[in-house]
Amino acid sequence: MRPPSSVRPRTPLALYALTAGAFGIGTTEFVIMGLLLQVSADLHVGIAAAGLLISGYAMGVFVGAPLLTAATSRLPHKTALIALMIIFTLGNLASAMAPSYTVLMIARVLTSLAHGTFFGVGAVVATGLVAEDRKASAISIMFTGLTVATLLGVPAGAWLGLHHGWRATFWAVTAVGVLATIIIATLVPADRGGHAPMKFAEELKGIAHPQVLLGLLMTVLGFAGVFAVFTYIQPILTRITGFADSAVSPILLVFGGGMVVGNLLGGRLADKRLMATLLGSLIALAVVLGTMTLALHSKPAMIAFAAVFGIAGFATVAPLQLRVLQKASGGGVLASSFNIAAFNLGNAIGAWLGGAVISHGPGLGAVTWVAATLPLLGLIVALYSMRLDRPQASRVAPRSAGLEASC
Repeated sequence: MRPPSSVRPRTPLALYALTAGAFGIGTTEFVIMGLLLQVSADLHVGIAAAGLLISGYAMGVFVGAPLLTAATSRLPHKTALIALMIIFTLGNLASAMAPSYTVLMIARVLTSLAHGTFFGVGAVVATGLVAEDRKASAISIMFTGLTVATLLGVPAGAWLGLHHGWRATFWAVTAVGVLATIIIATLVPADRGGHAPMKFAEELKGIAHPQVLLGLLMTVLGFAGVFAVFTYIQPILTRITGFADSAVSPILLVFGGGMVVGNLLGGRLADKRLMATLLGSLIALAVVLGTMTLALHSKPAMIAFAAVFGIAGFATVAPLQLRVLQKASGGGVLASSFNIAAFNLGNAIGAWLGGAVISHGPGLGAVTWVAATLPLLGLIVALYSMRLDRPQASRVAPRSAGLEASC
């Protein structure tokens, strides 16, 4: 039996262990954005091809999340998390040693296989550690590792790659993976009362619910907009705005700070009003992406937009994850993993779309306004999802009224 919320610690140490794992995974996913030009030059491929290293990783998450969730379903949650971090660490080791673009792509995909299931299992563990009214905040604390990775890991990785070569960055991330594995093994508690194996067929039925599918679609569209821009942030800053290569790391630091604020803010607001937070964050993201187009040639404006973009982009994380978990009755772990897969499908689509805009027109300067259309589509899906909720409420109301009348 779980202790009442009044005697539980406000933030269990195990949540910070999950945050450490999220930091390592977030660093390896996002750090390539600050290394595109170095990887492109060293491996003799174009910028768009280097960008596909992001799409390849994201598609690996999309495919790997449900498969590894099923494969690890009989493992205790703690054991699964440790095994996933080992896969992640080995994948980064292979990336650091990759002799060619093809091998680097394969290594990135290998690394990505652990990503979705780690966050899927981690989100379920995180929400089980806190009281009912703090579940969104618990998810946001775990995902703070992802945002801190962008705040510290990505700028540090970009700096390391600039001065010591992009391979040095992946060696450093490998070390982070080893450390995160040790922290998770030490701090995450064993499953209480034993481990009940996931019933895959039943959880799959939960995901087939129309509202869950709509939630996953919102995630895809929202983050496709984010990554259409974020993937190509280095060439945007250097080739359009006119920043020196050395300025990219500090600007990524600003963006990461915005991500941390947006992630925690989204979690707090979603605990109070979930759908209002979801709608508001999608609107904010579309507005920020659209108006960023006007700031591309101004250095001060782009620094400010880096922070605002981070806030708007990651304020959606907790509400999107919690919406899917709420609607997937009986499908918590698999639904959570599928939402991470959807996040990364959006990542892949965004990277591909941004590359298409750059390679086939209208060009690098148009990426921001093209990206703004995607969260607007996500907003339309969210409004439709809300509309589907209303008939359920209206069917309950007359029944309740009839009972009151009979009394």
